[in-house]
Amino acid sequence: MTEIDLPLPPVVDVEAWAEARRVLLLQEKALTRMKDSVAAMRRRLPVVEVTTPYVFEGAEGPVSLLDLFGDRPQLIVQHFMFAGDWEEGCDGCSMMADHIGPLSHLQARRTSFALVSRAPIEKLTASRTRMGWDLPWVSSGGTTFNDDFGATQDGAERQAISVFIRRRDRIFHSWSTFARGEEPFMLVFDLLDLTPYGRQES
Repeated sequence: MTEIDLPLPPVVDVEAWAEARRVLLLQEKALTRMKDSVAAMRRRLPVVEVTTPYVFEGAEGPVSLLDLFGDRPQLIVQHFMFAGDWEEGCDGCSMMADHIGPLSHLQARRTSFALVSRAPIEKLTASRTRMGWDLPWVSSGGTTFNDDFGATQDGAERQAISVFIRRRDRIFHSWSTFARGEEPFMLVFDLLDLTPYGRQES
């Protein structure tokens, strides 16, 4: 379909547009308030203690789950879909990683971030270099981490994010999301949602 064939939204005068925009703005404000309410509920979720001593493979050697926190009390993990027999990682996961930006903004709020995948560390390191990322990325291939947190089910990879909090050496799992639950972390979708043609996908 060429640009000239794409449908055009209704064309109206400024006053009619302003009224339609006013009606939509009410819904947008309601959505913002709902988002704040859901975020507050998320912060108040109970947590589950993580007792399995997960040890991942990092570029410099073994890395524990506790190590991924650094000296911060919170950790966000992107379960990056990259199985051991794949030659490259998931396109959608790559899109999300592209959106993370400088970790200093998270770290300033006492939060660490890391990518975790089942592929061997050599593949992860090569992929990170090719993509130009400066994100911590470890291999969970020798652990049950992916299965335990739903990022791998029946051998199949799933897009997922998990959040952890620690108190000294004790680690707790506070939240996870899957599939479209990752969309808020990919700004490109929010930007496309502002346009008349939206995401241009089925």
